[in-house]
Amino acid sequence: MIRLNLTATPEWLDLAPGLRLLVSPLTTALMVSARADPSIEALPDDASQEDLALAMAKAVARRAVLNWEGVGDDAGNIIPVSPEGIDALLEIWPVFEVFQTQYVAKGLILDAEKNVSAPLPTGPSAGATATALPARGAARTARQD
Repeated sequence: MIRLNLTATPEWLDLAPGLRLLVSPLTTALMVSARADPSIEALPDDASQEDLALAMAKAVARRAVLNWEGVGDDAGNIIPVSPEGIDALLEIWPVFEVFQTQYVAKGLILDAEKNVSAPLPTGPSAGATATALPARGAARTARQD
């Protein structure tokens, strides 16, 4: 079942102790805009999946992050949200991972949920209940005309 959140209010996303981001809801418009980001289009055709994932996460974050807490400069002074700051923040591996799994992946999981095929009884979802009765015997050969 798809759960619709009809309140388009931003939410805080906790990335690490003392670090959180205020993000806009992940909408189709936001994702389409991120896909058209110049940094995505500038990637070479043979870019790795990892390069594409990082570029996409940064493009999404630059559009979604409205505010943050716990981000400062080298001297410990709080800095305002900026595209450069967002890009630098996502260069920190644990921050990138949490942003990917808690924010970006929600949209990807929803996309995957549209596949409603029954689980395979012999695959990783073994244990599916059979819906058809076993055949009583071999079927007869079709007539040859």
